[in-house]
Amino acid sequence: MSWQIPVFGVRHLSPMGAWQLRAYLDEIRPEVILVEGIDDATPLVGDMTRKTTHPPIAILAYTDTLPVRTIVTPFARYSPEYQAILWAAENKVEAQFFDLPSECFLGLIDAEYERRDKERREALEAAEKETAETEFSDPDEIATPLDQPKLSLYQRVARQAGETDFETYWERHFEHNLAQGSYRGSSYEFGAAVRDLEEAQPHWRAENLVREAYMRRRIQQTIDDGTPPEKIVAVVGAFHAPVLRGDLPAMTDEELASLRRRSSKLTLMPYSYFKLSSQSGYGAGNRAPAYFELLWRSLNEGNVRALSHRYLSQVATNLRNAGTHRSTAEVIEGVRLAETLSALNGGHAPTLTDLRDAAVTLLGHGELTAVKDALVRVDVGTEIGELPEGVSQTSIQADFERELKRLKLSKYKTAVQQTLDLDLRENRQVSSEEAAFLDLNRSSLFHRLRMLDVPFATWNHTRQQSTTWAERWVVQWTPESEIALVEAVLEGETILLATAFRFNTLLEKSRTIADAAKLVNDACQCGMMEAMDQARQRLQELSSGTSDFVAIARAAFELAQVVRYGNVRRFDPEPLIPLIEELFVEASLALYSAANCDDSAAASLLEAIDQVNRVGLEFAERVEESLWTDRLQQLADSDDRNPLLSGYACALLLERGLIPNEALSREVSRRLSPGVPADLGAGWFEGLAQRNRYALLARQTLWEQLAEYVASLDDDQFKRALVFLRRAFAQFLPRERRQICENLAEHWGLNRDETAELLEAPLSDEEEEKLSDLNEFDFDDF
Repeated sequence: MSWQIPVFGVRHLSPMGAWQLRAYLDEIRPEVILVEGIDDATPLVGDMTRKTTHPPIAILAYTDTLPVRTIVTPFARYSPEYQAILWAAENKVEAQFFDLPSECFLGLIDAEYERRDKERREALEAAEKETAETEFSDPDEIATPLDQPKLSLYQRVARQAGETDFETYWERHFEHNLAQGSYRGSSYEFGAAVRDLEEAQPHWRAENLVREAYMRRRIQQTIDDGTPPEKIVAVVGAFHAPVLRGDLPAMTDEELASLRRRSSKLTLMPYSYFKLSSQSGYGAGNRAPAYFELLWRSLNEGNVRALSHRYLSQVATNLRNAGTHRSTAEVIEGVRLAETLSALNGGHAPTLTDLRDAAVTLLGHGELTAVKDALVRVDVGTEIGELPEGVSQTSIQADFERELKRLKLSKYKTAVQQTLDLDLRENRQVSSEEAAFLDLNRSSLFHRLRMLDVPFATWNHTRQQSTTWAERWVVQWTPESEIALVEAVLEGETILLATAFRFNTLLEKSRTIADAAKLVNDACQCGMMEAMDQARQRLQELSSGTSDFVAIARAAFELAQVVRYGNVRRFDPEPLIPLIEELFVEASLALYSAANCDDSAAASLLEAIDQVNRVGLEFAERVEESLWTDRLQQLADSDDRNPLLSGYACALLLERGLIPNEALSREVSRRLSPGVPADLGAGWFEGLAQRNRYALLARQTLWEQLAEYVASLDDDQFKRALVFLRRAFAQFLPRERRQICENLAEHWGLNRDETAELLEAPLSDEEEEKLSDLNEFDFDDF
């Protein structure tokens, strides 16, 4: 059957497209409006057009089985699709989405993942084959051409029109043309041209052909249901507009049944202008959503000329708010400059590029950095959408909203980043238990969201280093937060249930005591004592068969952190103490054997030794500290363990006051004697310098012995020692290095004050050249 319906081709998030579309609908007065969008989202139209719904919003489709796949369809207030369904609601006509159902789109996404994985595997195999072939080839015959990046069709169109980018081309020729009907005609012709010229990938072209066949099927169904073709308006992307005709085939029942599918669910979610901007990966021709909101307002007020004044006035206002004064005269001159730039390019009105150039020239006085922040605020904005309570929410979204209200956190659900300091201690000045432990319950919620990978609150550890009762969180709500929250419903209907499911999954996967101990700590922070007990039992099961010093050290340290939380987190830590004591003994016994390692493994062992040492100091009355210090002494005295670790053990003993000055002098003399290989002696000193540097600076004999040791090295030995010494001295602050030089100056009989002045004097050209050579030297060769 041949038919032809009115089709309005648009570019998504186009203010002029939305404005002229409404005028077109007023003229045509259709009975049904078909809008590009996932077919099964039509039941959401009623919620999208409520008075209490405030864009930007988005339709989120997601799989209800793992692996999770999602589709997000965003709408701004000036989206042509949104204005189409809004016009339908205002005029009491039917609006439907008529693109492929979400389960088919999600099936296509699965297929795309598989295709890309296959391409990656084939590319790796081809690269390996090419590498094998070139091993036997003449290097002079191997060509390495520099491929120039190929311009896209859209970039070529912009350049042909004399514009620097396609966004400016589109805005100048489409968004500012007020002539009646100009947008529909121009976008239709543009879509037809793109279809003819686009050098698309076959799979991309095939996907669009499938979608268009389905859209024609839905149009045919609407006609069959009794709506005349002339009373149906289709609102689609300009690319699809030329092929929505009855003389092209519609999708058959057999073809529809053959499409790959994934079971799915749908919900509405708030969106943000930042996410809509090209900065966050979804541009769709809208790199500056807040700017285009200004254009939409100007169109509806019948005063597009006011756009330039509004834009530059807002830039100036933001500059003033930041403490930089800009006058009204500069704004007026900026408007004149933008209009002049537009006229030179044959435009109807200044584009965003013209306005930005004018802002930099007049308000930034030629410096982009002076107005950069203000431009971002005016271009992108911070607006985030709103939905009526309970609209299209999953159970976990509803639970999240309840938790925000209960914990007085609703005001933090914004796109603006905010800092929240929590005091986990009981507030004894309030009457109810809920209020007394408000911050503690907030902390538990934030940690549960952290475990679920929902990016709402980011834990800042700065204050936590010194106190167990204080936490600092950086809070910001984004569309990604909403998507992650919706995806978490696959693990539980509420945040608590989903977190418990995540804990059980992680516990089953944990294979080391360090993993289990981390989960004990996480459960404590989440306020989930039953999960913490399960993790503790798993830790005990794993601890019986391990001798991995690093894992044992990390586990003991994690448990020690949990015990520190005891009073604040409102649980009894006593059952964990015996496990800490047991792990401490195991770590002490495993230390000496673990220290028989190379330098690459020693780095992780340094942290582990420090963790065990901290546990020993904090629980000195409960653990066998004497066993630990004996093992440290054994490692410090040993010549057949890693010298870096031996030096570090010596530093810890020195810090604890267990090595007298005479013993330290003897050990330094022994380790830095001429007969000791350069890498062993310097490596030991690097370990010693890791801790308690002030005590080392005060020991003049140590620096004398180090100077004599370095003087005894030949050139090759010196180069090897330099690798370790360079790392060791990098740990010292500038003032500490100056004191070292003064100590050495005293040893060499030089004046300390003259040496200090010499050190602070500018380097000569020869010294600068030597330093440059040293910085470029490849120490990895040694």
